[in-house]
Amino acid sequence: MNLPFELKRQTEDYQQADAAHHIHAFVDQKALNAEGPRVMVRGKGLYLWDSEGKRYLDGMSGLWCTQLGYGRKDLTAAAAAQMDQLSYYNMFFHTTHPAVIELSELLFSLLPGHYSHVIYTNSGSEANEVLIRTVRRYWQVVGKPQKKIMIGRWNGYHGSTLAASALGGMKFMHEMGGMIPDVAHIDEPYWYAQGGELTPTEFGRRCALQLEEKILELGVENVAGFIAEPFQGAGGMIFPPESYWPEIQRICRQYDVLLCADEVIGGFGRTGEWFAHEYFGFEPDTLSIAKGLTSGYIPMGGLVLSKRIADALVEQGGVFAHGLTYSGHPVAAAVALANLKALRDEGIVRTVKEDTGPYLQQILREVFAHHPMIGEIQGTGLLAALQFAEDKSTRKRFDNENDLAWQCRTFGFEEGVIIRSTLGRMIMAPALVATRGELDELVEKTRIAVDRTARIAGKL
Repeated sequence: MNLPFELKRQTEDYQQADAAHHIHAFVDQKALNAEGPRVMVRGKGLYLWDSEGKRYLDGMSGLWCTQLGYGRKDLTAAAAAQMDQLSYYNMFFHTTHPAVIELSELLFSLLPGHYSHVIYTNSGSEANEVLIRTVRRYWQVVGKPQKKIMIGRWNGYHGSTLAASALGGMKFMHEMGGMIPDVAHIDEPYWYAQGGELTPTEFGRRCALQLEEKILELGVENVAGFIAEPFQGAGGMIFPPESYWPEIQRICRQYDVLLCADEVIGGFGRTGEWFAHEYFGFEPDTLSIAKGLTSGYIPMGGLVLSKRIADALVEQGGVFAHGLTYSGHPVAAAVALANLKALRDEGIVRTVKEDTGPYLQQILREVFAHHPMIGEIQGTGLLAALQFAEDKSTRKRFDNENDLAWQCRTFGFEEGVIIRSTLGRMIMAPALVATRGELDELVEKTRIAVDRTARIAGKL
């Protein structure tokens, strides 16, 4: 074993202790215990090392969050300095603190001008929990308390807490107790799988019109808001047709339904714009944020409110009975502040838009446009999805696409690259500080994993 650091315990010891005490996310725990989890022990830039000394290029930014990569001394220094000065205080008892004030000033300097206030949380899931109560409280304040129903999308993802998983449209999560009243869903805008003979433009409009139909079915007077990711993240990095978002916005405005964007994945530069809704060209009433807010160095999320909502809550709402012990935590705020300054002052978001983002999209298409396994390539900036297809001419998907994608992901780990499988799609979202050379490595190792999978599927 040739490790660039000192390992305190052996891998098997770590694995046994992990199995004794942890239940991991979205996994068959019994099977994982038998296999033994991969023990990650160090990170630097885009790279991770496990306890056996194997190096991986992290093509998923952890979980779409390490915008600045691993090992940034400025972020750890910001955390340490804040801990020395004020390690914790709450935002109850009529108090605040400089770190959260300065963070908010910077955040709103980066946001479009129709947003004014934020409620800080510890995660994206919590941001979407807070969203439901905030939207319902807004309608109470403006005299329409019957507007309670939230509409989401099938295969959308908004977190794994009870209300957040209900907003999301992953049915297997609903079956495990993840559903609450007054939540409805419409279809996702997944043209490749569901578009049939329609053009993408026709399909995008048809999917959007489902929202209008659902609002009318439920009663305009009862619908509070529509929530969606600008592009679907955990659902497979699915980009809607260009016709989709303009029609969704028109419908929300026509029927006075709040348009709520889940920017937990799309926010903070991922698309080459500061926020994904800017890339797609629509104006939400709320933004759920997290992940890239701190580059994953410490947990923090938030719910950003438009002036319309915030003004009503502040000027007419009186006491709003919400709050979290760690809302606006000083250390989290200090790290977020340092993170956003780096993204801004180092021109990282601009680089993604003008250089590395277009480069990644170019080389992906050069390598995979004619690959016998790949039916479609979607993405912009530093995120992309490769759609597996059994027959590219008819968009026929593999019956066992989940198994093939999982195998491809496993091959990726073997080749030293971390990519994610979701349904029949391989997805990637490297850190925003990725160089062209690192993007070349990401695509080349992904190609090897896809080729190995294609041989299994009889496509090579």
